[in-house]
Amino acid sequence: MSLVQIHDKEFGLFISKKELESIVDQMAKKMESLQSQAPIFIVVLNGSFFFASDLLKALSFDSEVHFIKVKSYEGMESSGKMNLILDINVDVSNRTIVILEDIIDTGTTLHYLIIHLQEKNPKKIITASLLFKPNSYKQEHTIDFIGKSIENDFVVGYGLDYDELGRTLPQIFKLKHD
Repeated sequence: MSLVQIHDKEFGLFISKKELESIVDQMAKKMESLQSQAPIFIVVLNGSFFFASDLLKALSFDSEVHFIKVKSYEGMESSGKMNLILDINVDVSNRTIVILEDIIDTGTTLHYLIIHLQEKNPKKIITASLLFKPNSYKQEHTIDFIGKSIENDFVVGYGLDYDELGRTLPQIFKLKHD
């Protein structure tokens, strides 16, 4: 499948299943160094679910996994307003936590999450994202683990959505421009 229609938009194949598997495996290898810190992985719902599932299975060590949900997007645009829908329910004080994101563009959601999680007194906050848009990023936080840097394209699939559809596509597609 090289083209998909979601709502009123057409998307072309951007990242294949095979490339996604390779990206996730490479990230897992780089994250092996975290084993001694016994990190708690914080999965940002809904988009990071697929990526996090594959990444955590690819790690050679067992770890705690918890979920957090923040909503900021409406359609194809960020509303700029953060709404915490689901918070973690675990004590992370003096623990290393790893925030797992599907995509980081402006960094507004990540910034919000870091501030929110710092209030819970973790020992350290590490950030990881499957996709990163360096030309859109407006924050100062370092992204510790990046799967792939991409241009400022709107993408769907492998957890990423357009108005809640497209998440379950096993590849990543980018918006076609006329």
